[in-house]
Amino acid sequence: MKKYIDELKIVLKENVREYGMFIALAVIMIVFAIMSGGLFLSSRNISNLLNQTGYIAVLAVGMTLIIIIRHIDLSVGFVAGFIGALAAILMVTFQQIPFFNQSPAMSIFGVIIIMILVLIVGSIIGLWNGFLVSRMGIPAFVVTLAGMFLFRGALLQVTQATGTIIISSPFFNAISNGYIPDIANIDGFHLLTVIIGAVAVVFYILNEFKVRKTKQKYQFKVLGKGVFATKILFVSIIILGIALVLATYRGISWTVVIVLVVVAIYHLITNKTVIGRYIYAVGGNPAAAELSGISVKNITLMVFGSMGFLSALSGIMFASRLQSATVTAGTGFELDAIAGAFVGGVSASGGVGKVTGSIIGAIVMASLSSGMQLIGVGQAMQYIVKGLVLIGAVVFDVKTRGKK
Repeated sequence: MKKYIDELKIVLKENVREYGMFIALAVIMIVFAIMSGGLFLSSRNISNLLNQTGYIAVLAVGMTLIIIIRHIDLSVGFVAGFIGALAAILMVTFQQIPFFNQSPAMSIFGVIIIMILVLIVGSIIGLWNGFLVSRMGIPAFVVTLAGMFLFRGALLQVTQATGTIIISSPFFNAISNGYIPDIANIDGFHLLTVIIGAVAVVFYILNEFKVRKTKQKYQFKVLGKGVFATKILFVSIIILGIALVLATYRGISWTVVIVLVVVAIYHLITNKTVIGRYIYAVGGNPAAAELSGISVKNITLMVFGSMGFLSALSGIMFASRLQSATVTAGTGFELDAIAGAFVGGVSASGGVGKVTGSIIGAIVMASLSSGMQLIGVGQAMQYIVKGLVLIGAVVFDVKTRGKK
């Protein structure tokens, strides 16, 4: 038992950056659950929390890559707001065309075309920012600050006539308000959500054993059997617990599905591809990366283009959640995304960070807001607490990086 405890302490100490955010999230949830009389961990509140975090989580994924390569993007909030308004305007326009109102299928087809168009526009905006930073040599802070003003003005311009553009498409509005259908008709219980949770646990366990076997094959250090089993059991309980909680409300929302798909794709890119290794190399030491044959300019251009794409996706999700485009859309999104990335373990000096961590960071910040609202904490104190948490995350980064 002593050997197991000693090994567990060593593992936690060596991976404090990775595991620290999970521990912090668990503590936050337990504290607010106690203070709110269990209301915080209710199925309805957890479901709403995840849905409210969705559009920020998507931005946090892109912001993670931006910070990894030692840049920042302040324009993402109003780019998202502008893209949401653009999507709303296009849908209002398309609904006036008889061709797209002949059947529900044609209406869905029209919405899909609009979403593809606005995602392309978002990508072009991101590429433009990347061009100014990588090719023109303008600091990212200046470029994206200008973009923030520009798209704030563009949002006001396109919404000034009505102030709010109502979106009446059920298909579009279901993106952030709908839930996956169930395979059974059980009152108060979403069976498919539990099945998906169980499949996720099986997939996770098989993947962990595969990774462990590969490490042993190449004689890399692996966790002891006891700690390895504890890790698998802990993560499996969390996955099944979340699935069961969501199943007792309405199941998994399409917002959660979108976030999981985005995280899976970007996790795969950053950990399993050459491009991902290039991104970390550029963030770790741009000069050395350039000397080793990596085009820092191209990587910078690509990462900013990706940020533009995710900003557009965030704008679509937010407009869908509100079922409208408003003049205030996007306000503060960039700050929440940056905070989520830093709390999720991204290093302020670049070269360190994971997209999975940024999601946890976004949930941590959203949990703080939700929990404080439930127990009646004032708006002013909420901002103070979130500011202190962000400072704490950066101090933690500096201290752990220094020791390493």
